[in-house]
Amino acid sequence: MPATYVTEAELRANLQLGNLYSSATVEEVCQAAENVIKSYLWFNKAYIAATELNSLKATVTTVEPHGFVVGQSLVISDSGAVFNGTRTITESTIYTFSFTVASGADQTNHLVRPYGVATGSFHGTDYATVPEINLATLMVATEVWQAKQAANGGALDPNFQPSPFKMGSTLIAKVRGLIANHLAPNGLIG
Repeated sequence: MPATYVTEAELRANLQLGNLYSSATVEEVCQAAENVIKSYLWFNKAYIAATELNSLKATVTTVEPHGFVVGQSLVISDSGAVFNGTRTITESTIYTFSFTVASGADQTNHLVRPYGVATGSFHGTDYATVPEINLATLMVATEVWQAKQAANGGALDPNFQPSPFKMGSTLIAKVRGLIANHLAPNGLIG
């Protein structure tokens, strides 16, 4: 089992839940918090904007310069059955890379919406072992749990009326200082 950023036991202890809720319910919140935090961290990945297949040569176009090289192994996901899977790059330019597939009908340049993902091996920090990442994930999990369990998310609008929107842009703002040294540079623009 891969390492996690926050465990069910940690969230149960933090919220003093005991055994009141099922493991599946608590684990769902832990996984959601981890997914939120991961989306801000720096990994070796590129988003796929388009795919093309010509005589079993698959070509992928990325949204931004990808940095992958010939011979590198990638995991392609969310890009269509023909393209998905572990692939080895045979050609590479700044915005495209190609690999060979075993079968599939030719297709012209096809937009991928929402974007697919190409993930290369990551030889950087194991975020599951970084205390500030673990703490940030626990804080987000706590907020998600409280918003999920409290009536109307436990929030009030400016007129002190119940509101279902406690979580928003402030959710990450609360933990941005903890994860600042690990933020992906392309997530800092905008």
